[in-house]
Amino acid sequence: MVERRNVLPFTAIVGQEKAKLALLIAAVNPAVGGVLLSGDKGTGKTTLVRALADLLPEIEVVADCPFGCNPRNPMEMCDSCYERVMNGGDLRIIRRKMKVVDLPLSITVDRLVGTLDIKRALKEGIRALQPGLLAEANRNILYIDEVNLLEDYVADVLLDSAAMGWNIIEREGISVKHPARFILVGSMNPEEGELRPQILDRFGLFVNIEAPLDPDTRMEVVKRVEEFQSDPVSFVEKYRSLQEDLMRKVVRAREIVNEVVVPDDLLHLLAKTVVEMGIRTHRAEIVTVRAAKAISALDGRKTVNLEDLKKAMELALPHRMRSRPFEEPPQPPRSQEDHHPNESRGQDEQQSKEQKRREPTEKGEVNPPSLGDKEEKFNADEVEVESEKKLKLRDKFQWARGSRGVRTTVIDNPHGVPISYITPRHDPHDIDLTATIVSAALRESPAVEEDDIRVRVRRARAKRLCAILLDSSGSMAAMRRIKIAKGIAMNFIKNAYVKRDELALICFKGAKSDVLSHPTRRYSDVLRLLDGVKTGGRTPLPSALYNLAVMAKAFKEKHRNAVVTGILVTDGKANVSLGGDLKEDMERLCKMLRRMNVKLKIYDTRPPGVIDPAPSFIDLIAKLMDAEVYRDFKNVA
Repeated sequence: MVERRNVLPFTAIVGQEKAKLALLIAAVNPAVGGVLLSGDKGTGKTTLVRALADLLPEIEVVADCPFGCNPRNPMEMCDSCYERVMNGGDLRIIRRKMKVVDLPLSITVDRLVGTLDIKRALKEGIRALQPGLLAEANRNILYIDEVNLLEDYVADVLLDSAAMGWNIIEREGISVKHPARFILVGSMNPEEGELRPQILDRFGLFVNIEAPLDPDTRMEVVKRVEEFQSDPVSFVEKYRSLQEDLMRKVVRAREIVNEVVVPDDLLHLLAKTVVEMGIRTHRAEIVTVRAAKAISALDGRKTVNLEDLKKAMELALPHRMRSRPFEEPPQPPRSQEDHHPNESRGQDEQQSKEQKRREPTEKGEVNPPSLGDKEEKFNADEVEVESEKKLKLRDKFQWARGSRGVRTTVIDNPHGVPISYITPRHDPHDIDLTATIVSAALRESPAVEEDDIRVRVRRARAKRLCAILLDSSGSMAAMRRIKIAKGIAMNFIKNAYVKRDELALICFKGAKSDVLSHPTRRYSDVLRLLDGVKTGGRTPLPSALYNLAVMAKAFKEKHRNAVVTGILVTDGKANVSLGGDLKEDMERLCKMLRRMNVKLKIYDTRPPGVIDPAPSFIDLIAKLMDAEVYRDFKNVA
């Protein structure tokens, strides 16, 4: 039977040379730790991965092994295959193509690493293992689309296995180890959220994929795709010789990659560069060396040269330059020739304006704030809320216990931490084996019956949204209240990053409020938006509460048992209604939010001890919503 192929040939893909090289490096030496492809949707990330699997040669595997062990290397065998070889047994060998194993975002740890085969345990009394997705991925390509949306605890387990090359399963008294040597490829759209630097560092190579802006290149992409769709067989035949040549290069590179050496002068150059870039992780050097060796091997050489090292550094270092949350990567120094005369003049004018703005006045103040409709921009002050100190210790304790965030109870669902068990109402899925056997034993029954089956009750983390409502009206410029307000908002953005909460930013000034950021996990983008907020105009506080209600309703409809918290940072001087009476608008909106179970925390930016004749609605809102009000801030800058 003729195989029907519907995969675009790897050599037919237009451009994306860095991504191609990164994938070939991982194919030669999976020990680099995988490849992360980051870019907008529709830029060919998935196409590249599928094409790589089609390009790679067939491999030999043990026919009756669920892990697809390497029959030629005892160090890449599971315990069962290794024992058979050591006892002089024969392994039946077959050849097969490598495949792409897709990892769904909804995967559980049990499904990923493997678990007890409950059916055989109950029916046959055998403690058998049911292999997970890592077993299927061994010696194949494991592909995670939208890896930035993967649960952190699943990502940690996955990347640990990828780094060690082994998957260790311990379930119900069973301990099994099997090889997990796969080519790890992740893709993500940065618009949908960020990866923590700690997880980002675990990917060996990183490529930022962008669609080409050259019209001729884009035209060629369209031509090839259309040609392939109209006649795949002829198109594949057209690129057959290029595919076979590249396949031979990969096979040869795999054979010699362990013989490739890196001269000491290049190692010293690499170490010096990493130090100068401020990269703290040792993975930077290790991955770069492995990548450089693979590049040299692909070229048929056994000694790494400077060009190999440069290419490897471009793939292995950029994503490690930012080692802390929200830390901007250090920029390489620019030579004098790189500066354009007009650019330099513009920078000088900007610096002059900045210096003028900071010059003290006769009263000793720096650029006194103006009120009303005039817009002004203020930077954030680092502040600490006195009443939040107790929460820090509590959060730290909860984090240590693995109980970050609000938890919800789920029954007969494999997501979450098991805390109890219960009799199932429908067909069981998440069976608690121990409780089931105990139930049968209490009846002194020799076999487990339907009434004995118990399913797990688990605690799972509920989805959370932190919506910051920032007052940026003209009154917030007085005594620079907006600087404190921005500092408070910045603290909550960083706190959302730690807890992996979704974040939204609503600013209100002038005639209405604006949703600057809808719920997202792109925390650095929210920080940039916060930094650009200017003051000026009136205070449409009811509009901000209305936008919070709309956002909370949509979030709760999307995520069951979701928790929404509003962080209102204001001086409370509302003076723009929704069209009716201002106080009535406030009362109606607060009651609506309370019915929706939206929690609210209010941060009063008015300085304590200062008499302010203008009325504030803070006390009214706090009473209607049973909200906590914080007023004691400390500048820690």
